[in-house]
Amino acid sequence: MRILLVTDAWRPQVNGVVRTIEKLIEHAPTFGAEIELLTPDGFHSVPMPTYPEIRLSLARAAAAEAKIRATAPDHVHIATEGPLGLAARRACIRAGRGFTTSYHTRFPEYLRRRAPVPERWTYAWLRWFHNAGDGVMVATPSLAEELAARGFKRIMKSTRGVDADRFRPRPGIDVFGLPRPVFLYVGRVAPEKNIEAFLSLDLPGSKVVVGDGPSRGALAGAYPDVRFTGSLQGDALAEAYASADVFVFPSRTDTFGIVLLEALASGLPVAAYPVTGPVDILAGTGAGVLDEDLGRAALAALGMSREAAREAGVRYSWAEAARLFVECVRAAMKERAERPPALRRKG
Repeated sequence: MRILLVTDAWRPQVNGVVRTIEKLIEHAPTFGAEIELLTPDGFHSVPMPTYPEIRLSLARAAAAEAKIRATAPDHVHIATEGPLGLAARRACIRAGRGFTTSYHTRFPEYLRRRAPVPERWTYAWLRWFHNAGDGVMVATPSLAEELAARGFKRIMKSTRGVDADRFRPRPGIDVFGLPRPVFLYVGRVAPEKNIEAFLSLDLPGSKVVVGDGPSRGALAGAYPDVRFTGSLQGDALAEAYASADVFVFPSRTDTFGIVLLEALASGLPVAAYPVTGPVDILAGTGAGVLDEDLGRAALAALGMSREAAREAGVRYSWAEAARLFVECVRAAMKERAERPPALRRKG
């Protein structure tokens, strides 16, 4: 089976969407699927307002149609709701071709942080986008329940994974050389990540932020005692996790949080708010603390078992994520094939 995966998020961006797609490409052949990509490569692009590190491709439906014809896929999966995703959606609807989508990002909450746009408007647009497809894949049960309550249809279960060989406990390593305990954040340094909720906490020891983004300069200036490392990849990132004592996840808007799995697999207990993502991953594991008081959660996490954290992290694998993805695609294709043509959605 050949799947054309359409994504506005692609290299050189560093985020969970890109990492997920990379791993799906790697593992999908094990389950009988080959993934080809339609990405912003080859299209003119413009910087995203308020976030110039992300560029938006100037794609049209005709370009997406040409790529679909050239690829001749058995199925189209649209991973993002950006210009390229919109062009592919329009092309599929024009051709009467079925497609699935993914809900990776809480755009209504992100947009509200940057502009006075009511969340209900953005959710209405997202319903229009996703409900035209044959299924929308979401990574957690709590997000599935929330989207169903908001009128999203044909919700399908997916998941994320972690490279448990790279992200592992590394006893004795300390790349920071800071007073302990070390409280760590890893991820995009942007307003929607709510990082100041972590940086403003009165905690013993040291705080470290690994990552880059539009808020890094302002936050580094406001919190000179915090170590800002910039973006890290590969073994350097794995060593950063293994050198910390607690992973603090201040976001209230992530749909999953792959960094949570990386921290856990590294044997790092987690402190987080009781929201989608942390609730689904941490509840009942003994590997972290969920609390509306993030400082209290961070201090309590110091006493959590690093062995329990590792055990909670390695429950997730990229192979299982790819298996579920391929399974969802096959289910959507089967359901569409069995549906009378008159009932197939026109968008």
